[in-house]
Amino acid sequence: MFLPSLMGFDFAKDAFVGLLDLYPNAAAAYSVRKLRTLYTGSAIRVRNSSNSELDIGFTATGNLDTTALLSHCGAGNGFVTTWYDQSGNARNATQTTAADQPQIVSSGSVILQGSKPTLKFDGNNDILEASGVTTGNPKSIFIPTKFSSIDSTERVLFDSITTDQALLFKAASNAICIGFGSVVTTSYNATTNYILYSILHDGSTSNAYVNSTNQFLTNTNLGTNAFNGLRIGAVRGTASLFYNGIISEFVIYGSNESSNRTGIESNINTYYGIY
Repeated sequence: MFLPSLMGFDFAKDAFVGLLDLYPNAAAAYSVRKLRTLYTGSAIRVRNSSNSELDIGFTATGNLDTTALLSHCGAGNGFVTTWYDQSGNARNATQTTAADQPQIVSSGSVILQGSKPTLKFDGNNDILEASGVTTGNPKSIFIPTKFSSIDSTERVLFDSITTDQALLFKAASNAICIGFGSVVTTSYNATTNYILYSILHDGSTSNAYVNSTNQFLTNTNLGTNAFNGLRIGAVRGTASLFYNGIISEFVIYGSNESSNRTGIESNINTYYGIY
């Protein structure tokens, strides 16, 4: 059987196939796994308890190099200063303030969801920002994530950096809300389950899914705002309403990926074992 090559990658010869090899042209893509065969950079940059920083890459099979990570952190902690963009657009998500960096190693142990490393946002001040993300409409967003706990505080998973809102958040009522100019309160309530959000935003025909088949928003007008920079873990403007939970991956397409949605979701689910 003939297997075609993709931008220098030969499926017949190479064992690794990443999400972005199968579904390319993401606007920005952050992950603890390798997403694209031709990506030669690191996954994350990590600050250890001695305030020394080191880029952490991948194993030959595309997993995070936890051996290098633990060698760097020792028996201490590790915090992510940069989550590298694997899309090829160099829209890295960064945080220079030590107290505001999400954690990936705790007392010498990699923070895991199941068997996979993940970033933990503490609900107090942790955020990452990628000012270069200015995706317009349409856009498609895929996020495997989990709340650490459910409380009566609003918790924002992502937003724009400035006043052009483009956000997903948990209301005080625990209802999940979403909006790109017009905020919609959905009928889906937050839980502490590990879930995959899929958001396909195209103005009046926007749709959102939890774990692929559980659709909680159908052909709804979410507004037409674009991302004016991406903030992961807090609301726009003066950061607040911080997210308390883990985020394993954050992939944004500046396109309507409805025809590829189930394939993208299946790829993410197969790797992380979400549902």
